[in-house]
Amino acid sequence: MQLKESLPVYFENTEIAFRDQSNASLKQSYQLFRVMNSRTLVNMGKHLVNLSFAVHFPVEGIIRNTIYKHFVGGVSIEDCSKTIDRLARCKVDSILDYAQEGEESDEAFDTTCREVIRTVEFAANHENVPFSVFKITGVARFDLLAKVSENQSLTDEEQAEYRRVEERVEAIFRKGFELDVPVLIDAEETWIQAVLDDMVMNLMSRYNKEKAIVQNTYQMYRHDSIERIKQHHQMALEGGFKFGLKIVRGAYMEKERNRAAERGYSSPIQPDKPATDKDFDDIIRYFMEHLDSIDFMVATHNEDSSLLLARLIDEYKLPRNYRGIYFSQLYGMSDHITYNLAESGYNVAKYVPYGAVRTMMPYLFRRAEENSSVKGQTSRELKMIRTEIKRRKSRLFQK
Repeated sequence: MQLKESLPVYFENTEIAFRDQSNASLKQSYQLFRVMNSRTLVNMGKHLVNLSFAVHFPVEGIIRNTIYKHFVGGVSIEDCSKTIDRLARCKVDSILDYAQEGEESDEAFDTTCREVIRTVEFAANHENVPFSVFKITGVARFDLLAKVSENQSLTDEEQAEYRRVEERVEAIFRKGFELDVPVLIDAEETWIQAVLDDMVMNLMSRYNKEKAIVQNTYQMYRHDSIERIKQHHQMALEGGFKFGLKIVRGAYMEKERNRAAERGYSSPIQPDKPATDKDFDDIIRYFMEHLDSIDFMVATHNEDSSLLLARLIDEYKLPRNYRGIYFSQLYGMSDHITYNLAESGYNVAKYVPYGAVRTMMPYLFRRAEENSSVKGQTSRELKMIRTEIKRRKSRLFQK
């Protein structure tokens, strides 16, 4: 009899995808995605929420029990423990993501830095939390990063401010090195990515001699991403350190195109989605050809790319839980991919954001807008949930 771990992964198995959701929870998810299927309702809801906060209308309870509950792990690291345990029971790991953003002061940046270090310490003591993650814009002022990336001259005060940024970033990765916890740094807009790349590659050379502790992120909707990845990989080979990274399709496409048009330079974005998909899948093949020097995570809600990597792992005759390869999806999305990959024996982790309701609103608005704008995203979620609801009803009638 063939073992389950040797069978191909099948994303249409809704029983596995939603087995940790009660009937009531599943119906609530269905109603939520129905609302997010309408861009009009999403835009209206965004304005109403902002207005409610402005006039101090008590809306937090409603948000907490709906969209927040679906996409957020909790208000604190400790509050996420139940979510982490629930995912772990389904063989899914968690990556805690402190989703603080939009701050401007050194005090706020220092607070975020300390909180990210707490996630590293937490991960070191929890086997189901294999990574930590942060955004450089959570510990640095955006405009300062833009000036450095564009090689503009800095005032003495700005130079001191930038040194504090470098100290925060290094403190996070140093803690990861000391506790043997890989740390992912998220990608940013192209006009501040250069300074991030330089900083991260320098820290890789320092901390990745034995293991990929420092890990960068590359957005494959940029037409230069394959070239950048190969260039950085070559730097790692020449420097004798492990190259660690995550790939995503990307998060700033419209902003990038609009800025390029306004400022009159060539757009850094791929001409169309098929071009992005091709580069995404091509770089996965490249990673598989260089497993001795690359650890990587494929963060995607795309079934085809997930199936490609799953198939390549089997073709290369690697154990499905090969330590240097991870799949990842956002908490609250694409459970049919996450849970079926995990059930088939692959390494898979959910990005689990956490924070107070008010501070999580920018993140939640992006999730809602993403689901209403990405072609087929919400329709796919609705289809899967609807299929599982029907399956459960049918099973009930058969009893």
